[in-house]
Amino acid sequence: MALDIRPPIVVVVGHVDVGKTLLLDKIRGTAVAYREPGMITQHIGMSLVPWPAVERFAGPLLDRFKLRGKIWIPGFLFIDTPGHGAFSNLRKRGGSIADVAILVVDITSGLEEQTYESISLIRSRGVPFVIAANKVDRIYGWRPRENAPFITSVEEQEWYVHQQLEDMVARIAAQLSELGIEADRYDRVRNFLEQVPIVPTSAVTGEGVADLLLVLAGISQRFTREKLAVHMDGGKAVVMEVREERGLGPVADVVLYDGTIRRGDTIVTLGFEGPIVARAKMLIMPKPLDEMRDPEDRYRFVDEVRAAAGVRVVAEELGRSVAGAPLYVARDAREVERLVRLVSEEVADIRIETDKEGVVAKADTLGTLESMVVYLKSLNIPVRLADIGPVSKRDLMHALLTRKRNPVYGVVLAFNVKVPPDVEKDATSMGIRIFSGEILYRLVEEYLRWSREEQRKSVEALLASVVRPAKVRLIPGYVFRRSDPAIVGVKVLGGLLRPGTTLMREDGRHVGRVLQIQHQGRTLNEARAGMEVAISIHGNVIVGRQVREGDTLYVDVPDDHLRTLLVDLREHLSPDELEVAREIADIKRRRRRQ
Repeated sequence: MALDIRPPIVVVVGHVDVGKTLLLDKIRGTAVAYREPGMITQHIGMSLVPWPAVERFAGPLLDRFKLRGKIWIPGFLFIDTPGHGAFSNLRKRGGSIADVAILVVDITSGLEEQTYESISLIRSRGVPFVIAANKVDRIYGWRPRENAPFITSVEEQEWYVHQQLEDMVARIAAQLSELGIEADRYDRVRNFLEQVPIVPTSAVTGEGVADLLLVLAGISQRFTREKLAVHMDGGKAVVMEVREERGLGPVADVVLYDGTIRRGDTIVTLGFEGPIVARAKMLIMPKPLDEMRDPEDRYRFVDEVRAAAGVRVVAEELGRSVAGAPLYVARDAREVERLVRLVSEEVADIRIETDKEGVVAKADTLGTLESMVVYLKSLNIPVRLADIGPVSKRDLMHALLTRKRNPVYGVVLAFNVKVPPDVEKDATSMGIRIFSGEILYRLVEEYLRWSREEQRKSVEALLASVVRPAKVRLIPGYVFRRSDPAIVGVKVLGGLLRPGTTLMREDGRHVGRVLQIQHQGRTLNEARAGMEVAISIHGNVIVGRQVREGDTLYVDVPDDHLRTLLVDLREHLSPDELEVAREIADIKRRRRRQ
C-alpha cells in the first residue's frame, strides 16, 4: 500500500573540479564546498531540498512558463559524489536507486576524461540525465546576473558572447553525438525522451540554476507515481559509506529509497564475511537544505525516517558492513530469515568464485565491484574471482592457478583497493602481475595493453619454436650444381622458407635439407612468398633424378608442429602460409594411407 510520493533521488556526477558541490551549495544556500579540503569533495553528500525551497529559487521561471501548482513532486534528494564509486553504490537489484542524474560539465572545457566514465555508468544503469554546462560566467564578456534564469540572463549578453556560448554548447553536443547521444540546449529540445537537455549554469552567480531545477522536475514527473510511491512495508536502503564516528562508534550513511526506518528496528545488510543482522541504535539526519557530511546546523536525532532520505544509522555491527550493499528493515524474526537470504542472493552474481580461467577482480565496494564485473564482461574478459577488500594471498593463488593454464588471465585487477606490502612481495616472487588504479577504464586499458604485448611475445616464441610451412618450385634453367650439395634457383610459392628445414616431394618422399638461402649474393635467414632465391640442398639428391626442373617441393613439417600451426597459430599465419600448411597435412595423410 502506498503512503506518499517521495522526492526523486538525484545523483550529481562529473569530472573533478567542475563545480558539482558549488552548484548544490547555490541551490541549498550552504557553503559545504568551501569547507572541503582543497574544495574537493571527500565524502558522499546527501541533502533534501523541499519543493517550496525550489519555488523560492525558481519563482520567476515558474511564472514565465505558468507552472505554479503543476509540479507534484515534493522536492529532490540530492546525492553529491566524490567519485564514480559513489554512483556505482547507488545500486539495487536490476538497476539504480537514482531516478535522475545531473552530469556537470565545464562549458569551457567540454567533456573530459572522467566525464566519459560518468556517462558510461549513467547509461549502464539506465538513468535519465541532464547536463549542467557549468561556468558560463567564465565566458569572455559574460555579464553576470545573480541567480537569474539562464534564458533571462542570456538575452542581455553581447552578440560575441552568444557566439562563444553557441560554439561551446555545439562542441558538447558533438562530443555526445560521437557516443550516440543526441543533445541540445534545453530551451531548444522538443522531445526530452530523445534528446538530452544541456542547461548552461554558473555555480558562482547562480545563473541557470532555476532552469536546471525545472528541467529536473520535468524529467522527474515523467516517472509514474507508482515509481515514486513510498510503501508501508519495511524500509529499503543502500549503504553509501561506512566509518567510525567519534562518540558514536560505527555508522553507515544510507539512502532510504522506499518505506520507513525507525530507531530500534532490526536491519539486515551485508558484511565482508556475509549477511549482518543489527539493531538501529540511533538515526541521525541533517535539517532540510543542509548537508549530511558537513551540516551548517547541528544534526537531528530522529525516531523515524521516511523515504526518500539520507540518514546516518548507528549500530555496532555496521563497522563490518560494505558500501554498496542493500540494507533492509525487518519487522519480525521470520522476515529476518527471508532478508538474509535475499541479501545473499543479491550479491551472488557480483561476488564470483569459480575454477575457470579468468582474471581476479578486487574493488573497494559492492557497487564498484558490480560495475567492474559488468565492464570486464562487456570486453569479453573472463572473471575467475570477484570480491571486495584489499588484495590478499588467496587472490594470488587464484591468479597462479589461472596463469598455469592461460598466462594473460593470471593477473589481479585492483580497483580502488590497497595492495599490502607483504602481498605485493609475494606477487613479485610468484610472477603475478597486479594492476591497480582508481579509474576503471584506465586500469583495464593498462591490463589490455600488457595482455596484447604478452600474447604477441607468446605467439612470436611459439612461431619461432615450430618448423614453418613453405612451398617452392624449381625454376627451369637455374640449376647451378646438380648434387653434393645441389644448388638451384627456386620461387617461393607460399609460406616461409628457412635454412635447416627438410624438403619433400609432392608424394611425401624426402629430398634433403636446406643449407643456405641466397639472393643476389646475400645470405638470407628466410624467404617469403613471391621471392626468387638460390638454395643449397644437402642430402642424397641429384637434380635430374630425385627432383627435376619445374618440380614443386614442400617443407616437411613434423606432425606435432602442423597441429600447433593449424590449431593454435592459424590466426597468426598469412593466408598463403595457412594454405601451404593444409597442403602439407594432406600430403602426409596420403603418405600414411599408402
